[in-house]
Amino acid sequence: MKLLRTLPTRRLVLLLAAAAAVAAAAAAIAVAASGGGGPTPPPKPLARAIHDAITGPEPSGITARITFTNRLFPSGALLGNVGSALMSGASGRLWITNDGAGRLELQSNAGDAQVVWNAKRVSVYDASSNTVYRATLPQHTRPDAAGKDAGGPPALSEIGGFLARLGEQAALSGAQPTDAAGHAAYRVSISPKHDGGLLGKAQLAWDAARGIPLDVAIFAQGSSSPVLELKATQISYGHVPASDVAISPPRGAKTVDLGSVAKETGHAGAGKAVSGLGAARAAAGFPVVAPDTVVGLPRRDVRTIGTGRSKTVVVVYGRGLGALVVVERKAGSEGQPSGMLSSLPKISVDGLTGHELATQLGTVIQWRRAGVSYVLAGSLPSAAAEAAARDLK
Repeated sequence: MKLLRTLPTRRLVLLLAAAAAVAAAAAAIAVAASGGGGPTPPPKPLARAIHDAITGPEPSGITARITFTNRLFPSGALLGNVGSALMSGASGRLWITNDGAGRLELQSNAGDAQVVWNAKRVSVYDASSNTVYRATLPQHTRPDAAGKDAGGPPALSEIGGFLARLGEQAALSGAQPTDAAGHAAYRVSISPKHDGGLLGKAQLAWDAARGIPLDVAIFAQGSSSPVLELKATQISYGHVPASDVAISPPRGAKTVDLGSVAKETGHAGAGKAVSGLGAARAAAGFPVVAPDTVVGLPRRDVRTIGTGRSKTVVVVYGRGLGALVVVERKAGSEGQPSGMLSSLPKISVDGLTGHELATQLGTVIQWRRAGVSYVLAGSLPSAAAEAAARDLK
C-alpha cells in the first residue's frame, strides 16, 4: 500500500523486521497470521524476503476478520469496571484504505471498542464507558519531486545493512516460511540481547507477495503465550470505500482530547527544552529530585518539556528497554489524582499514598510529595518499581 511504500527506509525496515513501529501501530498491526495449512513461500534470507515483499504488488485495500488477545494486566492490576474489549480481548473486523486510513472494530461480552485513524488523527471509542479518546498525529514533510527516491522502497543492500546493525542489539530469527489466513507469509522473531526489561520477544509476520504487515505478537520474559496479539482469521484484498473507515462515535459520547502527539513531545511549539541536571533544576520552577542512581541504575539524562506552568522534567535511568523513566511536574491544586490514576490500586511510597499499574511488561507508579507530582515507569516488576520510587528522595 502507498503509505507503507513511502516511509523512510529506517522506519519501514524496522516495522517489517522487528514490529517496533508501534507509533504506526494501527497500520502495522493490520492483520496477523494464523496457521491453517495454507501455502507457504520458498525459504529466503531475511533481507531478501523483506525486499521482495515490499516491492510486490500494491493492494488497493484490506478487509479482515481478526481476534485480539490481551493478557497484559494480571488479576488485581486494575480496579473498578474494566469491562472493555481493549482490556479483555475480543474479536472483530478491520478495514484499511489505499491511503492508509483505517478502522478496527472489536466486540466482546465485556464491551465493544472501535479505533479509527487517518494521516492526521486517531480516535478510540470505548463503548463500556461511552467515551471517545482523540489525538492529533505528528505531520511529516514528504520529499518533493526532486527527492522522490528518498521515500521509495529501500534497496536490498540498505535492508541488509540495517539488519546487521539491528543484530548488534537484538537477536533476530531468519525469515520463517509460514501461512497467514491462507496466504503465504514469512515470520520473524526479535528479542533484546541486553537491557530488555520484562520484554521476552516480539514476532511479526507479513504477506510474502504483497508486503502487508501481518502477525504481531509480544511475549513477556519466560512466557510461551503472547501478552498481546492481533491476528486475522480471514483476509481479503480489494478496494475499501472511504465511508467504511469514516465512522463517528454515538451522539452523547464523552470526548477526551489527548492533544497533539507532536506538541507533547516538544516538536510543535512546546517550547525550547533544556538538558542537564543543573539547567533542568533552574528552569523547572519546583524542586527536581534526581539522585545519581535508582535501584542500581545510573542516571543517564535529565531534560525539560514544555514551558511556564506546564514545565515537566523527565529523568532517565539505565539504557534500552530496561530503562527507568521518571516524570516530575508541579502538582495541581487538587488534593488527589483524578481519572484513571484514581482507579488504580493504592500503594504506600514511604508513607505517602501512591497508585500503581502493574502489567506483565512493566509498571507505572504515581504519587505526590511536597507539591510535586511524580510518575515512574519502567519495564520491571512492581516490587522493583516500588523500590525505585522509594529511592527518589
